[in-house]
Amino acid sequence: MSDKPDDDTPKKKKGKKKILVMGLGVLVLLGGGVGAGVYAGSSGLIGHHGAAKEEDNGPKLVPKAEQKRPKAGGEGGEGGHGGGESSASGGKHVPSGGGGDRYASNYYTMDPSFTSNLKDSVHIAQVGLAISTPFDDTVIENLKTNDIAVRSAVLMTLGDTPEEQIFTSEGKQQLQVRLAKAINAVLEQKEGFGGVSNVYFTSFVVQ
Repeated sequence: MSDKPDDDTPKKKKGKKKILVMGLGVLVLLGGGVGAGVYAGSSGLIGHHGAAKEEDNGPKLVPKAEQKRPKAGGEGGEGGHGGGESSASGGKHVPSGGGGDRYASNYYTMDPSFTSNLKDSVHIAQVGLAISTPFDDTVIENLKTNDIAVRSAVLMTLGDTPEEQIFTSEGKQQLQVRLAKAINAVLEQKEGFGGVSNVYFTSFVVQ
């Protein structure tokens, strides 16, 4: 009888061992890759996990429905229409139209008012300011925290304003825009976020 079958048997066994070893190697690599991916994802090394955390801790936009509104007329305000709930609207607020801002306006008055010389002028401006933001109280708290830096920026902006600008409505509107930019620049530098949408004049006197 021939010895060929006996010679082929060890070769087949070796071939099976090589395939088995290679298969185990692939499984080890796959397992290591999955484990590394899970670790990186949970630690915030990949994806937007870390950014989401920072966003959660930052200022949040306030929907219009959650806007803070003062109660008019105290406790008797609801009866001002002579019947309260028996009115045609059923006592509920009926929007006048589809316009208006999408988000609430959160207001903050900056006290005390500001007094500054005007650019190349002998006149002095005394200005009361209030800001509005569509974000929650985080922006207002940032304003309070950085009050000194914000007030300094406002005074420098007023001092860089020529007197002919403040005697017209258009000039005052331009000053509002400049003041909002100056305040946001301070907040962005100090807190990494501005959030002031508008600046309003609560008083404006030129002497």
